[in-house]
Amino acid sequence: MKEKILVVDDEKPIAEIIKYNLEEEGFVVLVAYDGAEALRLAFEEEPSLIILDIMLPRIDGFSVCQQIRQKKDVPIIMLTARESEPDKVKGLEIGADDYVTKPFSVRELIARVKATLRRARIQETSSKQLICGELLLDPGKMCLKKGADNIELTYREFTLLEFLLQNVGYVFTREKLLEKVWGFDYSGDIRTVDVTIRRLREKIEDDAGNPLYLRTKRGVGYYLRGT
Repeated sequence: MKEKILVVDDEKPIAEIIKYNLEEEGFVVLVAYDGAEALRLAFEEEPSLIILDIMLPRIDGFSVCQQIRQKKDVPIIMLTARESEPDKVKGLEIGADDYVTKPFSVRELIARVKATLRRARIQETSSKQLICGELLLDPGKMCLKKGADNIELTYREFTLLEFLLQNVGYVFTREKLLEKVWGFDYSGDIRTVDVTIRRLREKIEDDAGNPLYLRTKRGVGYYLRGT
C-alpha cells in the first residue's frame, strides 16, 4: 500500500509542486490550504507524514501542530519562510520533528520525507523493549512508560531516546546525534538536538534541571546514564 502524505500550505503553487514531486516518488498526496482543513484531513485520513506550513489562514501551523500532537504521533515536517531561530525552536518545542526553511530544495524535502518514513518503518517492525531504571521503551508499540505512567513522545523524541537507550553510558556529540538520529541527509541547525533533549528531559525527569537519566558531558555532548 502506498504511503499517504498530507501537504499543508496556503500558497497553492508551492503545495502543487510538492504534491507533484511526491506523487512522482510513488506517494499518495492530500493537500490542505488552511489550518482547519489540515486538522480534518489529519484525523480522518491517517497520513503517514505531514508537511506543515507555519503561516496558514484560519488556524496557524503552530496551533495545528499542537492539536495534532495531542492525539497523534505522526511525523511532522514544518515549512517556514522565517529564518529566525525562535520560530524554529518553537516548532520543535511543540512537537515538530523537522523543519525546512523557504525557499527550499524539493529534492532535499523529499529526501527528508523518505528518511523520516524509513526510520518510522524500522521502529514499527522492532519489538525489543529497552529498559533503563524506571524507563521502559517499547519500539514495536511506539510507547514509553516510566513506572506505571505512560509518557507521550513525538516521533523525533522517541527516536532519540531509543538510540540513547541502545547505547547507555556512551557520550555522543550533537553532530553524531544528528547523523545517527536525524540522518545523513539532515542539514538543519545543530541546536535542534538541544531543543529535543530539553523536551525529553521535561517529560522523563523528575527534575529537568537536575536530570537523573539524560545527562550532559560538558564540552562534549549528551548521554543516557544507566541507573
